[in-house]
Amino acid sequence: MAMAATSDLVSDHGLRTDLCLEVFPSECDAENTGILAPIARRRRFANWQMASSALLLVAAVVAVIVATMTTSQSAMKDDVLDDPLAAPRALTGADDNPFRGQVFYVNPSYKASLSKSIGDAEGTVQKTLQDMMDVPSAYWLDSRGKIKGTDTDSMEGIMADAAKKSRPELVTFIVYDLPNRDCHAKASNGELCCTYKADGRCDYADPGDGTCAAGLKQYMQEYIDQIAEVLKSYGGTVPVVLVIEPDSLPNLSTNAGDPRCGNAATKSAYKKGVSYAVQTLAAADPKAAIYLDAGHGGWLGWPNNMADYVQTIKSLDVADHLRGFASNVAGYQPLGSICPTYDYCLNGAHPEHACCADPCGLLSKWDPAQNELNYALHLRKAMSEGIPGFEPHMIIDTGRNGVADMRADCANWCNIRGAGVGLVPTTATAKEDLLDAYYWLKTPGESDGCTEMLPDGSKCPRFDADCGSPDSLGSKSGEPRAPEAGQWFDYQIKQLAQNARMQ
Repeated sequence: MAMAATSDLVSDHGLRTDLCLEVFPSECDAENTGILAPIARRRRFANWQMASSALLLVAAVVAVIVATMTTSQSAMKDDVLDDPLAAPRALTGADDNPFRGQVFYVNPSYKASLSKSIGDAEGTVQKTLQDMMDVPSAYWLDSRGKIKGTDTDSMEGIMADAAKKSRPELVTFIVYDLPNRDCHAKASNGELCCTYKADGRCDYADPGDGTCAAGLKQYMQEYIDQIAEVLKSYGGTVPVVLVIEPDSLPNLSTNAGDPRCGNAATKSAYKKGVSYAVQTLAAADPKAAIYLDAGHGGWLGWPNNMADYVQTIKSLDVADHLRGFASNVAGYQPLGSICPTYDYCLNGAHPEHACCADPCGLLSKWDPAQNELNYALHLRKAMSEGIPGFEPHMIIDTGRNGVADMRADCANWCNIRGAGVGLVPTTATAKEDLLDAYYWLKTPGESDGCTEMLPDGSKCPRFDADCGSPDSLGSKSGEPRAPEAGQWFDYQIKQLAQNARMQ
């Protein structure tokens, strides 16, 4: 995403100010940024525009220097960087693939978790787990407590660690803390709510006045604004990729019949929350690449679902701030092979072609997106037609889709038995003008959700029936129980390593 001119940035702030004023007219810092200002201490940026102009001048000078250096280095090529640990090439413009040429950050905290599982592993599993120690993955900001801090279990600590490298490494964060989060399931219900029950959990049945004003206030002030503050403190010196709110907008598009998703409060929380997040974070770091979650082909691939999703995105008016979309986040959908067109396999056409392989049987149900590569084609076409001038790029989560046909029912999504880690993060994709990267967005080894009984024998308060499906680890006699979502699941990571398809 190219750095905007000062007038464009002011326009961005105006959009966010309108949204903030709409929700909190007495508490919004409308004078400058539009970011929700704490009542006790409002942050002011009186010299912001002057500083922006100076930064733009410096950026222009640096651009000339970089261009000269790049020209002189004839051996340096603009092809993809297959090995994320190899020496990076010079940075390209922000409109280029944000992953290309970067060294991807590997979190020491993830390596520590893997080390625990390596200790009692054997043979091929142990070797694969050791190989995974050097594979980058995203970090999930799934609570307010993961933003500030000094260690690599926090966004702030990760940014500091990445900035210390001889050249700052690219970090990828999943922004995931909307009020009434995970409305169509229970395994990942969050800490912020539109209305709270007595025990502190979200009361989805009570939409209140339908605005989710209290929940949005917490989300904007205590979560998004804090992320923005960390981004600003690095001034774009650390390359950042942000994936915004998995499952949220797809749920609004397809699960409005579920009162937990379709009530006015949840709709308000998701639409206003996502809009505020995108605009605020884009303004905090104009160099950051922002991708909205787009479910997966087995969810939004049907034409009606896709049309609803396109309209949802269009209504938010945030396309100008997006690099594109992320698909299969925390999913198991097969990557597959790419077809000449997204609908190449419909009506039984070309059954002999590898791109028409259909392990989930979606083509027979009139879903043309039977793999994630064809889904990417479908999404790009639908978005460019629905939002003129918008040509989104995509990233695909390959953290756990190394095995294509391990489920009895592809609707099952929780701790799937037989799954394996997929392709390691790379920009060497099947269609580089569309697909920026394959990346491990869901951290392999972290649970999707708990079994009815936790490993310690207590009852899980966030048990979702889908985590007891016949395809889910822990549902068979003799299998260990699964921990809560996001917690380390030793049994699962060893299975993912056993079935790995990393190349």
